Formats: sequence, structure tokens, C-alpha cells
Amino acid sequence: MSQLPKLLVIAGVVLIIAGLLWQVGGKYINLGKLPGDILIKRGNTTVYFPLMTSIIISVVLSLILLLLGRFR
Repeated sequence: MSQLPKLLVIAGVVLIIAGLLWQVGGKYINLGKLPGDILIKRGNTTVYFPLMTSIIISVVLSLILLLLGRFR
């Protein structure tokens, strides 16, 4: 039997937990408003580049995937 359904269920649970943590943690962690995130406002135009936020998320996800890979 294929492992795809089990993988999809696990991915769904992880996304739900991440969403809940994002909602609750958003009050305490200013993810998206870090030093290093670029915000340009000119007239009616706003451009936002979340560089530092992207780097932090990338490092955290890389560490999680590294740890998960070690247990396989």
C-alpha cells in the first residue's frame, strides 16, 4: 500500500498546528517586522521584502527537516 495518504494526513496536521501557532504566536513574535525586512512606501504604493523573516523560516525548516531525516 502507498504511503502517500499517510504523508498527506501528517502534512495536513503539521499545517494546522503551524497555523494555530502562527495565530497565537503572532501576538508575541513580530515575524514579518524584523530588522532586515525591507519596506518601501512611496505615494500610494507599498513594496515589502521580508528578507530576514524568510531567512529565519528557512533555517528553522532546514533544522526540522535535518532532524526528521536523522530519525528515518
